[in-house]
Amino acid sequence: MTDTMNPSAQAVCTAFATAVDSGRLNLPSPGSGRTRERWAAFMDLAEEDLSLARLAEGHADALAILEELGEPKPPPGSRWGVWAANPPGPGLRAEPADGGWRLHGFKPYCSGARCCTHALVTAQAPDGMRLFATATGSATPVAGTWPATGMAGSDTLDVEFAAVPARPVGGPGAYLTRPGFTHGGVGVAACWYGGARAIGRTLLAAAQQRDIGPHAQAHLGAVDIALRSGRAALDEAADEIDADPCDHKDEGQVRALWVRALIEQVATTVMNRVGRALGAGPLCHDAAHGRRVADLTVYLRQHHAERNLAELGEAITGRGTTW
Repeated sequence: MTDTMNPSAQAVCTAFATAVDSGRLNLPSPGSGRTRERWAAFMDLAEEDLSLARLAEGHADALAILEELGEPKPPPGSRWGVWAANPPGPGLRAEPADGGWRLHGFKPYCSGARCCTHALVTAQAPDGMRLFATATGSATPVAGTWPATGMAGSDTLDVEFAAVPARPVGGPGAYLTRPGFTHGGVGVAACWYGGARAIGRTLLAAAQQRDIGPHAQAHLGAVDIALRSGRAALDEAADEIDADPCDHKDEGQVRALWVRALIEQVATTVMNRVGRALGAGPLCHDAAHGRRVADLTVYLRQHHAERNLAELGEAITGRGTTW
């Protein structure tokens, strides 16, 4: 079905397949002692292309989930997504059938809908919300469900499941209650950071090539502070995860909320500062820069702004937090 993709999605799908086949996405698991290395790989992929990073992070997250929940390694060359969005609506349901399980309904926001060979999918089962592994060939991507310019290369579509065979991964609620859920949430922030770093480089390159004036230099200084602060927070979080991979200290939720919120602010600051420093020029005449800004604007909305900040506030209330 790749012939129906837009050119951007076709290019990203090819790059994603190459990354999987080459072993580029055989990354250390979160909490393995090499979490900084894992997230650095996400940053580099995001600096290269945010849509590619979206597919790569989902694939790497799927492999980590399978490992954490005691599943066998997936077939070589298989490309995985994690399709776990559950916005309001009827959603996806799972029903026992013929000694196994079948998936019925629609799943929105499925990145790599026509590029992934397999997916981990959340669905409502009779005994609660469950995670299922399924081959994507029997599911049907719904054309036209991602008309947006931002993240157009991620091939993110709604997918219809009509009695698609699936096997359960873990028990009811296992996807959300495992320690790796919060670790993976910080990994997404590493992708946001890489996208912001790429946008910041546009301003840095301009300053190295010509006199951009004192006001733009001030914006460059602010970009430097933001990016250094964000990288320090990600490195600190990686070290904390490696020191407590099973989250015995019960810090994973708070860590993920505050790091994601911080990196969202860092990325927003970088985009605003670069735009104010350089004006409309790069957005209008530099296709790669314009695409990065559009992509990152969409990607950052995986952070739910004040709703996530409220969750953070509630989480730290009563924990004896000091500053």
